[in-house]
Amino acid sequence: MDLTDFSAGAQYIAGRQIRGTGEEPFQVVNPADGTVVQQVTLASTADVDAAVAAARAALPEWAGATPGARSEALLRLSAVLAGAADDLARVETSQTGKPIKLSTEFDVPGTVDNTAFFAGAARNLEGKAAGEYSGDHTSYVRREAIGVVGSVSPWNYPLQMAAWKILPAIAAGNTIVLKPAELTPLTSLMFARACTEAGIPDGVVNVVTGAGRGAGEHLVSHPGVAMVSFTGSTPVGRRVAELASATAKRTHLELGGKAPFVVFDDADLDAAIHGAVAGSLINSGQDCTAATRAYIQRPLYEAFVAGVAELFESVRLGDPLNPRTDLGPLVSFTHRDRVAGFVERARGYGAVIAAGGHAPAKGHDGTDLTRGAYWRPTLITGVAQDSEVVQGEIFGPVLVALPFDSDEEGLRLANDTPYGLAASAWTRDIHRSLRATREIAAGCVWVNDHIPIISEMPHGGYKSSGYGKDMSQYSLDEYTQVKHVMYDTTAVARKDWHRTVFGDR
Repeated sequence: MDLTDFSAGAQYIAGRQIRGTGEEPFQVVNPADGTVVQQVTLASTADVDAAVAAARAALPEWAGATPGARSEALLRLSAVLAGAADDLARVETSQTGKPIKLSTEFDVPGTVDNTAFFAGAARNLEGKAAGEYSGDHTSYVRREAIGVVGSVSPWNYPLQMAAWKILPAIAAGNTIVLKPAELTPLTSLMFARACTEAGIPDGVVNVVTGAGRGAGEHLVSHPGVAMVSFTGSTPVGRRVAELASATAKRTHLELGGKAPFVVFDDADLDAAIHGAVAGSLINSGQDCTAATRAYIQRPLYEAFVAGVAELFESVRLGDPLNPRTDLGPLVSFTHRDRVAGFVERARGYGAVIAAGGHAPAKGHDGTDLTRGAYWRPTLITGVAQDSEVVQGEIFGPVLVALPFDSDEEGLRLANDTPYGLAASAWTRDIHRSLRATREIAAGCVWVNDHIPIISEMPHGGYKSSGYGKDMSQYSLDEYTQVKHVMYDTTAVARKDWHRTVFGDR
């Protein structure tokens, strides 16, 4: 099966790739040069209905399969994905503009590893051990599939986020309808086709490529969907929760972030500088866990700013397919202009642009970057804690640096946004690190690093960054419902408690 053949359409329903029945064609555009990668017909609400029906039809067989059978299917899927690694990386880069070295070394192997992890996790649906908790009954707990899951994934990591949605859901015995972002649907379709090639039954994994306000809202409010999982911005997440609440669906929301990067005065300065550049620029800063607010204790502040500015200027922008390119374009010209707007408004209220702050003309390899949605790595200083660039999610290659004096002030500033997805603390002092990891309100706190994720550990936020976990055993649990089963052990017809309803002792 050629996973890269999209000629049949951009919907994957009941094991078949078909054309959507929406009225308007849509172009998937390479943001590096504006060329059309693929023209697709978007899904209508009727396509969503068909996908949900296919998922419902497949549910009894898949939910009834043994954990071992589901595990074996996911192991086969891991092998199929590994075999298609080069194609997946190339298509991911073409639709997102991310450097091929990121697709090749991070997105694709991470997805393959995640698939292998959930193949193992599928065998581990644990409940409370059986016991006679009342004295007269044996109780135990079952974890069962919830039903059809309706998931909406974002455009920044299309392949990985499709996997994060699909894998725990189907490992637990659910079936799924995934709506990827219409800007970047191609590797999600490839993932669904790989599921079929791996022998996962038709209808277990379905993909509908459509607009958020049409197909997306219809999916999350669909009466045939039992659970909704969404990754995206906080405002849209609130809308998803509102729609899901109408039918009391379980919701899982991984929303925005504004990760603080806290550098104490005993930190390894060189490590912190390199960590800040990597942590703020990964995926062109289009990462909800990216370092966006660097707080540096005052003795190290000037040296940190100078070091980051120097490294920012050395970052190589260019053709994403060139293995030496460090930074690709943003996902679209519209998004590039949004990021530029944050920077220009910051200039207007007195910010100092210590590096970058503009769209580049030429790449390191001579590429004409004016045809793409590129933006130079940008370092901003001289702004207040309550300014827009400190509080708002820019979602681009922009880092704001601010000084602090006491440890208390640094931790207070780190927590001073509505978000709580990720953070990092940089120090050689074990007591400082323990305090920072305890007091920073975020779902993930790194110490002396920023960004790495692993399949075995959960990913999810606090506060306005949402609730629920991706990856790890915690994610598998999210996609199950808990059932208490209770057996009478006495064989006595007349129970003592009956007298509270009728008769006497």
